[in-house]
This record gives sequence, C-alpha cells and structure tokens, in this order.
Amino acid sequence: MTALIDARKVSRVYGEGATAVLALDGVDLEIPVGQFVALVGPSGSGKTTLLNMIGAMDAPTGGRISVDGVDLGSLDRDGLTAYRRDKVGFVFQFFNLVPTLTALENVELIARLTGDGAHVRSVEALAAVGLDDRVDHFPSQLSGGQQQRVAIARALAKQTPVLLCDEPTGALDRANGAEVLDLLQRAARDFGRTVIVVSHDPAVEDVADRALHLVDGQIVDDRRS
Repeated sequence: MTALIDARKVSRVYGEGATAVLALDGVDLEIPVGQFVALVGPSGSGKTTLLNMIGAMDAPTGGRISVDGVDLGSLDRDGLTAYRRDKVGFVFQFFNLVPTLTALENVELIARLTGDGAHVRSVEALAAVGLDDRVDHFPSQLSGGQQQRVAIARALAKQTPVLLCDEPTGALDRANGAEVLDLLQRAARDFGRTVIVVSHDPAVEDVADRALHLVDGQIVDDRRS
C-alpha cells in the first residue's frame, strides 16, 4: 500500500545545552491509507510528540514528515493552517465542546471550515456515531461517552484523510471507551480514514491494525494484527 504518512529520520529536541531533552530520536515510519495505528509506550516516550508532528502542531528538529506527498517542512504558516484544516481531524481526551451550542451546532461549527454542505455532513456524521436522536442536545445533557462521540463526529464531518486522537478514552469508563474505539475502527474501515491513536489504554492496542511501541523517542516494536 502507498504511504499516506512518511516520516524519515525525524528527531525533536526541546531546550538547549545541558537541559536539552531528546523527545524523538531518528524515527522512520510509513503509514498507509485507511490504517488504524496505536502509538503506545511509557510517559515521556515520544508518543504525543510524534502525533503533534504529524498534525503540524510542532515541527521536527531534524528529518522530515510528508503527508499525502507534501513535505510539511516546505509549508509556510498559511500552508500549515490549510493543512490542519483540510487534512487532519483531531480528537482529544477532553471533548472541547462549546457548552452553549447543541451537538449539531458543535459539529457544524468545524464542518463549515472545510467547504460546502456543512449541515448535511454534520447530520450524517452524528448519525454515523449513533447520535441522530441527540442533535439538539447541549453538552451538559450528554454523557461523557456521548460527548466524545460528538467530538468524533466533529472530526468525521471535516472529511479529512487523517484522524489524530490523543488519549480519546482517557476520561471515559471501560464501556464508553470500548464504544469510542469501535467508532475509530469504523472510521478507518468504513470511511477510509487513517487513524492514529496515542493511548495508555491496552484495549487500543487490541483493536488497532498496528501498534507502534515507543521508548526513549524511538520505535522499538511494530506489531501488526
């Protein structure tokens, strides 16, 4: 399969001199279209740093990352903004919903950034995550699992090729976490999204197509289901 995401010798150093911290150390990685990848490892292993590099929320100190054939290092500020808008959907541990907007309005707010048909895309995304009967509910009227499903619908409605998730089950109980993982599996399988999940939840590794184990900024194991 052709790589959608291609990282070559990617390193990231924070700080300088004696206080410098090597967060990523020469990472090589290829991820094809439609693969569900788990990034796992101990705290400080570089998982979130790698996720942030792919999402263009941080830049490598060395090496390069290309997504869909575009070297992220070649993009200026406007180009990086367009990349995050058009190519990447984000799901975080905390749902980041606007409390004064309904579920549908929360999704549509983001969907409007990526072209026409925002309302239809938003309705379809909420239906895809099983919330078609909750579109007019405010976040305070939804459970934690339902709020995370709204956050996933918000990312799906953008119709971006890449979905980046940082501890998406971290604030949920086991049952709701399992539902969220099932939705992310479906995003890859049924919608062709390339899904990358950072997590300490062992259940993520069980359902992913591939689990990359990071230790001290390096990929030490690449397990495929």
